[in-house]
Amino acid sequence: MSNIKLPDLPYAKDALEPHISAETLEYHHDKHHAAYVNKLKDMLPGSGLEDKTLPEIIEATAKDDSKQTMFNQAAQVWNHTFYWNCMTPDNGGGEPTGDLKGKIEEDFGSYDKFREEFKNAATSQFGSGWAWLVADKVGGKLSIMKTSDADNPLAHDKIAVLTCDVWEHAYYIDYRNRRPDYVDTFLDKLVNWDYANAKYKGQDAGVEGK
Repeated sequence: MSNIKLPDLPYAKDALEPHISAETLEYHHDKHHAAYVNKLKDMLPGSGLEDKTLPEIIEATAKDDSKQTMFNQAAQVWNHTFYWNCMTPDNGGGEPTGDLKGKIEEDFGSYDKFREEFKNAATSQFGSGWAWLVADKVGGKLSIMKTSDADNPLAHDKIAVLTCDVWEHAYYIDYRNRRPDYVDTFLDKLVNWDYANAKYKGQDAGVEGK
């Protein structure tokens, strides 16, 4: 039996206001995220992957063109769960804390340089997709990547540390076509550095299968 389910948001739907509205989260979580979960659950029976975790399903389908549709659903379930946890209503955003502060300064030169590169990835992603802060599995070097549609770092043997969703449904109700303003707000007001630090250290901080 599948263990895939729609997780609750880690905060109330109005907790990110005025930066992200309850209306956006109602549509984004309750409609979009839920649809990916339901479609994946419908596809799993008979696939041989019924008892696998999301990362295991992603790994099994990422390089198989015949399973692209299942990969898209599984990756989007994982991506969204990760994204919710990357934001916090409690003094989020701004410069990093913990071990990531020094590591970002080491690998990017400064927080400002990291911020510039992350924003550029998020705003230059053509169409739907994601901007990520990722770490190498060996050595832990940090870098920025952007992915299209459902693609994510798990499919590229990277550790996901932080993400910003740049599909239009993530921001259009609140920001219309002003994606750069949404990305600025994400970075300056919402980033959950405690969660990002936990992911960098390889801890299970709320996303199934890490």
